[in-house]
Amino acid sequence: MDARTFLGMEPDGDDLHWRMKVVPQLTTPGNFLFGGCGLGAALVALEAASGRPTVWATGQYLSYALTDSLLEWEVTLAAVGGHVTQGRAVGRTEGREILTVNAALGKGELDVGGIWAEPPDVPRPEDCPPRFLPKMFRNTIMDSIEVRAAVGRSFEEMDGTPGSPDSSLWARVPGHLTPSAATLAIVGDYVSGAVSQPIGRRAMGRSLDNTLRMVQVKPTEWVLCDIRIHALVGGYGQGIAFLWSESGDLLATASQSIAVRLWPADAELPE
Repeated sequence: MDARTFLGMEPDGDDLHWRMKVVPQLTTPGNFLFGGCGLGAALVALEAASGRPTVWATGQYLSYALTDSLLEWEVTLAAVGGHVTQGRAVGRTEGREILTVNAALGKGELDVGGIWAEPPDVPRPEDCPPRFLPKMFRNTIMDSIEVRAAVGRSFEEMDGTPGSPDSSLWARVPGHLTPSAATLAIVGDYVSGAVSQPIGRRAMGRSLDNTLRMVQVKPTEWVLCDIRIHALVGGYGQGIAFLWSESGDLLATASQSIAVRLWPADAELPE
């Protein structure tokens, strides 16, 4: 299964028009499309329309595509150069704009370079505990992606004690052995879930945007999402994730701005 199949993306007449059904397996516990799935779907359409791989893409989330709705995509290739295509994809439900994705796609010919970031020293996926999945998260995107915690505290361990802004998790979509820009966009959206780590309090994060910067595609079953929360001020947080293969290859970086709300202090933990 590739990302196009996982996301249910189908061309609607040509490569500039696509559609997808927002099935429960692609949604948040709030019953709307998971932001990373929206960005990933746009990249499926943009790469097919341009015939080029993603270099950079950013999605701005304007509204919600509810469970069981039909999301229709329109791609515009605004500038097509010798090496780079600049394009955008707009997703709508019933004519209402839900998200807009701008992207650059292409591949250069420079034969010099390097990667200067270093992967963190974390346990292997098989040595990490599976993330606890409350009932409210089942039959959602959280149920479609297998996650194992490598570094950081779990939701139930948040006791108000401030902690490190850095955390890491391993993630895989069963059946996806080689990540694409679309699958990495999905994993990159886990940045918002790490905002509880530095404040030590249970929090809910809603992505305002999601930016993916591709480095390379390498075969790997698991992707390590190494997250750094940079700031939380006035109810809005910012963070970045470095996405690594199991062999230590840097695949991409993903960054977000996040609207943050605290879990009510007297609320019971989800079962």
